[in-house]
Amino acid sequence: MKNHEGLFMKWVTFVLIFLSACQFATGFSEDSPFKHYSIEQFLNTKNYVGGVISFDDSKVIFSSDETGIFNIYSKDIQNPKGELKSLTASDDSAIFVVSTFPKDDRFLYTSDGAGNELNHIFLWENAQSSRDLTPYSGAKAEFMGWSQDLNSFFFLSNHRDPKYMDLYEMEIEDFTSKLLFKNEQGFEVDCISPDKRSIIVRKIIKNNNYQLFLHDVATKGLKAIMPHAEDFCLIGAGFSLDSKTLYFMTNENDEFYFLCAYALESGHIEILEKYDWDIKSCYFSHYGKYRVTIVNEDGCAVLKVYDQEAQKPVQFTGMPEGNITLAKISSSEKWMLFGVNNCDSPNNLYVCHLPDGSIHPFTDSLSPDIDQRNLVKGEVIRYPSYDGLMIPALYYKPKIIESGQKIPALIWVHGGPGGQSCVGYSSLIQYLVNHGYAVIAVNNRGSSGYGKTFYEAADRKHGEADLDDCIWAKKFLISTGYVDADKIGMIGGSYGGYMTLAALAFRPSEMAVGVDLFGLSNWISTLKKIPAWWEYQRESLYQKLVIRKKIRLILKVFHLSFMQKISLNLFW
Repeated sequence: MKNHEGLFMKWVTFVLIFLSACQFATGFSEDSPFKHYSIEQFLNTKNYVGGVISFDDSKVIFSSDETGIFNIYSKDIQNPKGELKSLTASDDSAIFVVSTFPKDDRFLYTSDGAGNELNHIFLWENAQSSRDLTPYSGAKAEFMGWSQDLNSFFFLSNHRDPKYMDLYEMEIEDFTSKLLFKNEQGFEVDCISPDKRSIIVRKIIKNNNYQLFLHDVATKGLKAIMPHAEDFCLIGAGFSLDSKTLYFMTNENDEFYFLCAYALESGHIEILEKYDWDIKSCYFSHYGKYRVTIVNEDGCAVLKVYDQEAQKPVQFTGMPEGNITLAKISSSEKWMLFGVNNCDSPNNLYVCHLPDGSIHPFTDSLSPDIDQRNLVKGEVIRYPSYDGLMIPALYYKPKIIESGQKIPALIWVHGGPGGQSCVGYSSLIQYLVNHGYAVIAVNNRGSSGYGKTFYEAADRKHGEADLDDCIWAKKFLISTGYVDADKIGMIGGSYGGYMTLAALAFRPSEMAVGVDLFGLSNWISTLKKIPAWWEYQRESLYQKLVIRKKIRLILKVFHLSFMQKISLNLFW
């Protein structure tokens, strides 16, 4: 981790020096509250991720990188300012809590082998004793929740066939497991009924057509639910306590996902929640009192909790502004743990007492060296692209720009294809903006979150249509009047790194610099080497990028042989 931070700091420094070519005056006196911070100060921010509430509602258990690598800690739920108790002490593999046990202090956590992405499920018994419950060599395991009687839990594993995740049930009395669903057709397992008789699995036919099937555990039969040839998607969300109603999300005849209830016997469908944005996820508290949905409102995840017994939304007191990263209700249904971040605030955990809706902050993650007033919130903007299509983006404007000053800027490109730049904290973006750089995080056509038409708009045109959307962000930057047209660069990771390379190779006159963060440089090689357990994602990428599998690419594929075309400044 230290080596990665060193490389990170080096290329950030190079980019700053290149784009700046001079020192910018702040225009502030020595007693001004505005300050510049080093990259070390930004990286000193603590990260709090995941989290669960203990079986007796006495403490919160969560993961943090306090020591430089993620380990698990606990804190008294009634004393947020109290002492952190360290529960694990890994120095090579990140550890993340996934669930507490229903009747004692044990918990389950997930960890891989020093970054090999082969996560297993472990049982924590005490600070000196943990055991691997899924010790399958070369395989992954994923926790899928508890049975309704709390005597067993479900998990996925690909140890039978590396390409497919099968569903198992593990008894906690003796930790023996049995196969519930043998996955031989590349299904995704969405949910299991409380009576354990039905399993909802999803088949990705193509990017805009997901089919749902009900697997009968007793007969092993598969029955299609709402079979369709049209281009829309179905995603299973859960069952009613009596196992007679299936909840699912769909975008049938709509741009956005909404939530429905489906009566399994009659086939009657009722719309429960619908917005002018996607419902990203939905789940139910263990005894069904609460329904929790997360709505992606213009790149910001918004929390909605519905009391199904009282048949009304839960009203919160003191809900922090920002993007929801986590929401979990305790087994007692009295407490909810949730996470929130914002452009100018790293992720923090909060606890909510559900009977009265009161909210209490639980962590404080921002580095003590940094005054939040010196950070910048991204502004949601839209700008026209080459064909008039309006492109959503988050725009970060430096706090201090002197009259007549021209500043450098970077176009930030997200991963994918199909990702989204959302409201949320980025230490790198804040560092750049803090040092006088404008940053625009583009959600080019093909990004998720803006409806299925927008999502499909770059299919078989990736690397061209979406690239030009990013290039046209340059016009917006110049139109501000304070961005230097000769000092605009592009930066991105993964698919965003590919876009950066493509910009320098195929639009060489547009960018002054490119920063490729582990981006793709050879699509054919990438598609061939995708891990076995990403089989359905491989097929999805083929559909978005190619006419005929492995043969003809529709997008202008960037290959290492195009490296000779790059004559500009590239950092990677």
